Amino acid sequence: MATVNDLLVAAGINIITAFAFLVAFAILRIQPVNDRVYFPKWYIKGLRTSPSRAGAFVGNVVNLDFCSYVKFLNWMPAALQMPEPELIEHAGLDSAVYLRIYLIGLKIFVPIAILAFSVMVPVNWTNKTLETSDLTFSNIDKLSISNIPTGSERFWTHLVMAYAFTFWTCYVLKREYEIIASMRLHFLAADQRRPDQFTVIVKNVPPDPDESVSELVEHFFMVNHPDHYLTFQAVYNANKLSELVSEKKKAQNWLDYYQLKYSRRQSERPTTKTGFLGLFGKRVDAIDFYTSKIERQSREISLEREKVENDPKSIVPAAFVSFKSRWGAAVGAQTQQSRDPTIWLTEWAPEPRDIYWNNLAIPYVSLAIRRLVIAVAFFFLTFFFMIPIAFVQSLANIEGIEKAFPFLRPIIEMPTVKSFIQGFLPGIALKIFLIFLPTILMLMSKFEGFICISRLERRSATRYYTFQFINVFLGSIITGTAFQQLNNFMNQSANEYDIYTQLACFA
Repeated sequence: MATVNDLLVAAGINIITAFAFLVAFAILRIQPVNDRVYFPKWYIKGLRTSPSRAGAFVGNVVNLDFCSYVKFLNWMPAALQMPEPELIEHAGLDSAVYLRIYLIGLKIFVPIAILAFSVMVPVNWTNKTLETSDLTFSNIDKLSISNIPTGSERFWTHLVMAYAFTFWTCYVLKREYEIIASMRLHFLAADQRRPDQFTVIVKNVPPDPDESVSELVEHFFMVNHPDHYLTFQAVYNANKLSELVSEKKKAQNWLDYYQLKYSRRQSERPTTKTGFLGLFGKRVDAIDFYTSKIERQSREISLEREKVENDPKSIVPAAFVSFKSRWGAAVGAQTQQSRDPTIWLTEWAPEPRDIYWNNLAIPYVSLAIRRLVIAVAFFFLTFFFMIPIAFVQSLANIEGIEKAFPFLRPIIEMPTVKSFIQGFLPGIALKIFLIFLPTILMLMSKFEGFICISRLERRSATRYYTFQFINVFLGSIITGTAFQQLNNFMNQSANEYDIYTQLACFA
């Protein structure tokens, strides 16, 4: 059973690890070679230039100004003290809200922690209930409500504190939600007009033998929204075209890299090999090679685009419909367009970069089936994951490890090793189990049929936190306690069992 020392060891390891990553980040961000990585927006706005200079190679890679290492953490107070309007203008609304989330945590938990340690800890610790019982416990358990005897007046302390904690949490959340909602409204009001604010996406366009999808969409919205309809854009199945565009972007990135390299050192033109990953093949001039490659890919993209546009079979039953006003777009996105609720499905169009194109053509019935299948799969994934969780928690106590690996007993009984095993090893084992979970949940979300990457990420994040709450939090507590008490029950003598049975009968 974990003790206070075990928790202190785990907390110490986590704090040291977090501080090490913070220091590594602060040092890496001041290196010239990483300047464009950590300050991309400043370069885009022209507010920052490259710190690299012509000369020694080491000075262009490593920061040789040792005075900057002394104050390498000065950015933290500057970021916290920056006014919110300036922060929003510099880094966006998401960054300002993200920073407020940490401040919300401090506002909620610091007063709660002070109140709990000053009131509830003395109330629980000064009892002798666990010491006079036959239960297995540690000093940590003496800080909990289990150390208060049945029927004690001290339970009123827990009841009052529960209401106080709940009230304070709800008050802080309500106040912060009002502030963030106001910030969002001001941000949207000050933002420039974007095409997605006037556009809806329509899916499940029904087939018509007399009209193509494009003609059908245009005719439908001209008839049903004559005062607000502006134009539309059909959706094409252009997977090959998308691959060509991606390859061209990669080639363009390499061309930019070699041009930047040549601008820094013009005495020698950069070269590359034409084979796999630039490791094999004939060595050629890198700038000329990627310039000719981009020109060839541009011609292939033009031919493929023309082929897709002229092929009626490339059009999928979906389209982007634009309106003359935001009011018209809101009406089109939030109202049912047909008596049949499975066709002409409309919703707000996401930004082009946020669209997951593979899911645009999924039929309505198929979407319902997919979401049912994923709901069942997530249920089994969540609750059957209890098996490895239970196994890990069974090894969280020293007795279980010594029984499984008796030859390690002399090492395990060392105080430092014992604290490390009970306080830190179970968390590492759980993290190993959870490494592949985000990827699995993202695949499940994609299978469900959501068309926005942001919605895919939001659904995956929601399921990830649900999974962690059920398995890591509840599962760890329930299985850990259950295995501990079951072990005590199995090892107690028959006489003790008879005494407990008689007491239960008299009670």
